[in-house]
Amino acid sequence: MWQPANLRMVWLAAALRARLGSGVRVSCVQYRLRGWNGPQRDALRDARGALDRMLSDVDPRRLVLVGHSMGGRVAAHLSAGSDVGGVVALAPWWPRNDSELVPASCRLLVLHGTADTRTDPRASQEQTRRAANRGVDAEWVGVPDAGHNLLSHWRLWHRRTAQFVEEQIS
Repeated sequence: MWQPANLRMVWLAAALRARLGSGVRVSCVQYRLRGWNGPQRDALRDARGALDRMLSDVDPRRLVLVGHSMGGRVAAHLSAGSDVGGVVALAPWWPRNDSELVPASCRLLVLHGTADTRTDPRASQEQTRRAANRGVDAEWVGVPDAGHNLLSHWRLWHRRTAQFVEEQIS
């Protein structure tokens, strides 16, 4: 829980709750183990369980998956097997063309710091472009001089994510 990546998402979730109001459910997934974990893909399994529970009472087209770094990879993988309406990938770790998993029926917003040295903003920009070429409503936004941690220009990260979610659920 007290890992920096978790804290960033808790902070973002609080900002989304404050902006979107009590009529919108915002949930955070707590992974049992850190990392992608090879073929077991524990993070994906944990998130799949949370998504399945949420889909029992939420219209999937009004659901937006938001993930930072590996969470962006998890969101892309989850979108492939469901009818979720949108994915917001924040500085996504997409080492294997993961954006190709996002179906054309799902909107995609990718925000990436232009100074990120942990995950590659050029790769996410190219993957977003290819998703758009496949018919995905996809947009890539470079966050000027921001690194991987979502702290520089945090208002921009929060505002663009909230705007995207608002558009999807209205």
